[in-house]
Amino acid sequence: MDEERALYIVRAGEAGAIERVLRDYSDKKLCEGIFKVLVRDIPTTCQVSCLEVLRILSRDKKILVPVTTKENMQILLRLAKLNESDDSLEKVSEFPVIVESLKCLCNIVFNSQMAQQLSLELNLAAKLCNLLRKCKDRKFISDIKCFDLRLLFLLSLLHTDIRSQLRYELQGLPLLTQILESAFSIKWTDEYESAVDHNGPPLSPQETDCAIEALKALFNVTVDSWKVHKESDSHQFRVMAAVLRHCLLIVGPTEDKTEELHSNAVNLLSNVPVSCLDVLICPLTHEETAQEATTLDELPSDKTAEKETVLKNNTMVYNGMNMEAIHVLLSFMEKRIDKGSSYREGLTPVLSLLTECSRAHRNIRKFLKDQVLPPLRDVTNRPEVGSTVRNKLVRLMTHVDLGVKQIAAEFLFVLCKERVDSLLKYTGYGNAAGLLAARGLLAGGRGDNWYSEDEDTDTEEYKNAKPKEELLKPMGLKPDGTITPLEEALNQYSVIEETSSDTD
Repeated sequence: MDEERALYIVRAGEAGAIERVLRDYSDKKLCEGIFKVLVRDIPTTCQVSCLEVLRILSRDKKILVPVTTKENMQILLRLAKLNESDDSLEKVSEFPVIVESLKCLCNIVFNSQMAQQLSLELNLAAKLCNLLRKCKDRKFISDIKCFDLRLLFLLSLLHTDIRSQLRYELQGLPLLTQILESAFSIKWTDEYESAVDHNGPPLSPQETDCAIEALKALFNVTVDSWKVHKESDSHQFRVMAAVLRHCLLIVGPTEDKTEELHSNAVNLLSNVPVSCLDVLICPLTHEETAQEATTLDELPSDKTAEKETVLKNNTMVYNGMNMEAIHVLLSFMEKRIDKGSSYREGLTPVLSLLTECSRAHRNIRKFLKDQVLPPLRDVTNRPEVGSTVRNKLVRLMTHVDLGVKQIAAEFLFVLCKERVDSLLKYTGYGNAAGLLAARGLLAGGRGDNWYSEDEDTDTEEYKNAKPKEELLKPMGLKPDGTITPLEEALNQYSVIEETSSDTD
């Protein structure tokens, strides 16, 4: 707003309008004044104070419009050390200026379309990656990394072109993965295995925030990876999946931060090609194998079903494989179910991830089947009644949200190797009817995917109850209008259709 327009409103406007105009006009003038001060050679403390005021003002879109210019953006890039390719981060006294400049850029880019266009023109993404490379192996500059990553996340969120630039031209996938490795202080014991200290301290608040921002930026960079996956990328995706496995096995400074960290890890794992998710589980070491054998021998002989899954030294073991990460994902899923709200945003990502892992990796499916659908012993209560994971998932099969009930049913169906008889055994016909109708399997059969023919044993309780279970059976109408079992009705209609075709 120019001075003449402001004066006109002050002379002719109402009190409320006059107040708004004066405030906006004074804020705009203040912004312009701050940028004029920032180009001068002033003390660091004065720079920080100016930037703190600018950060607050930059939350208002109306104020930003007249001051978002290429010249002003370049001032902030210079102060954030984004213009100097060879300058190292040695002067600790400049760190507060860099952090405040990055904060201002985050606000300005988020609130101004002009700033977003200027970011492309100024190649801001490349400058941010360059600054990250200076930071990646440095300690005590977590705030710089955090706001650099946040700005990178915003740019990749707002511009699809920048996602492609980050992925291919700027090598954002390995760079951001290395940032996560640094945040988690990962020590590799094998190509895709890291050492996890279960008794170690939690992540610091600063490193947790850096990791969360890096996970969000990586999500944008890899959002379409499952569509365009190339064999040459397998190694990089496996490294990233191994880092995410490590992420699932550590904790943040608080329970809420841990959940936020794991939630972003789940979202990113959903972008990883399913063939690369095999690194979420790993074979036991020789020492762990010996410990597992000892534990199995200690189990009572009548607990044969439970012998395959043991917990030794905080390690979840199944069939000779370390299943800690999958167990964390399962626990995360159950916590999201127990919250009872925001299922589509909070629950469906982890359910989809577990479903795809189970479909592609036999050991993961068998472990999850053992945890979610253990041998039936309680055959007196309906499948949806109770507090087990199975009961909770069965209740979701009739949820009002179509997407939620579809993925819950799909997960259980995959655990049952897409066999209708097995699904009905654990969920009941009424709960499974929606999925079976959508798949054209109301009369029985199995899905299209192939699964190994491992044995599915029944408990004595289930064997005794099975003859009495057929209280609900799919029914249909015969041509004469009477009700009959659905299979018989379909057969009669088939006979009539064949007869009609012969007559024609």
